[in-house]
Amino acid sequence: MKKLSVLLLTALSVACILTGCGKPEETPEEAPVVEEIVTEEESTAEEPAIEEQPEVVPDDEIPEGKMRSSLTGEIISKKLWKRRPVAIMLPSDKAAQPQYGIGEAGVLYECMEEGDMSRQMAVIEDWHKIEVLGNVRSCRDYYVYWALEWDPILVHFGGPYYLAEVTNRPDVYNITGCAVNSTSTAPGCNGFYRTTDKVVPHNAYTSGEKLKEQCKELGYSLKHDFDKFRAEHFIYATDKENTLASEKGSFDAKEISLADAFPYTKSSLTYDEDSGLYKKDLYEKPQCDGTTGKQLTFKNVVIQFTHYEVRDAKGYLSFRCHDDTQDGYYITNGKAIHMRWVKTSDYAPTKYYNDDLVQIPFNVGKTFIAVVQNDRSVTIDGVEYKSLVQ
Repeated sequence: MKKLSVLLLTALSVACILTGCGKPEETPEEAPVVEEIVTEEESTAEEPAIEEQPEVVPDDEIPEGKMRSSLTGEIISKKLWKRRPVAIMLPSDKAAQPQYGIGEAGVLYECMEEGDMSRQMAVIEDWHKIEVLGNVRSCRDYYVYWALEWDPILVHFGGPYYLAEVTNRPDVYNITGCAVNSTSTAPGCNGFYRTTDKVVPHNAYTSGEKLKEQCKELGYSLKHDFDKFRAEHFIYATDKENTLASEKGSFDAKEISLADAFPYTKSSLTYDEDSGLYKKDLYEKPQCDGTTGKQLTFKNVVIQFTHYEVRDAKGYLSFRCHDDTQDGYYITNGKAIHMRWVKTSDYAPTKYYNDDLVQIPFNVGKTFIAVVQNDRSVTIDGVEYKSLVQ
């Protein structure tokens, strides 16, 4: 288990000097220390703790004043249900581990970037009281289109110039530690600080309180715009769990290797029979939240093969986020089925269908979505699986 202590060292008179606020992330400046995050390993710790499986509550038993979370299907307060989540960019680089607050994600995306490195986007519903979030890294435009499905506050630390077109849009609630290019600004840059526990660029952090302050300054509403947001994102199995036993073509899925999809991190997931959850590894070790010490676990795992192109000589990628031609696999409770996915517009949720084109009921709990280039493969229980619709 890891312990977290936050030591206040000094304050900035002008927080906008954090790593060149208004400058691209690729050329950061040295910044004064604001806070330091200190972690230490307990010598008695053997295995990282994992979370318990969430309770399944039928629709007709939801208490008055409660709602079903769009992200997880769990029962939450109506007040929380109305709030915007954050969609925050988190690195998977080895030097950047561990991430703080990542275990709070109801939905976690992992997708390739340039240089054979993947990056993560955590969609967090109950973020307001989180004391440490990060470290925060740059975004790519395709993440924004997946983020818009959740009508979130987008939190990142700049990105390549391809990002500016979408983050400059007035409907994108953008909080960034630095500008993308000369056509963009850095709204919310005062919400970030750097630490001395890691080197630049792996040491930029924020918090729920800091993000709320920036939203207030920028005039960002903390409540969903229900003209855009579609709360019925996933459909959930609420009477009994979806075991996939009745689905034709289902097969065992206890060990999921993403080593071909994400060759540097070698991300993988292992089914835990006792909890009914998939435990996530990074660099062949448990991926844990730095705050809690708990290993990341998921009830639902999605392998989403996606059409992509290489944009330029630097290797920047483009993914086709709006599509109805691609496939993948839905995995839960130690089983997997082939599926198709559809996303029709920016705010339209991605829908997942079985081979009979019936929407798949997700189980209540957290979801991990691996967006995989459609010419790469994944390995499930020792068998290689590729896209069937290339």
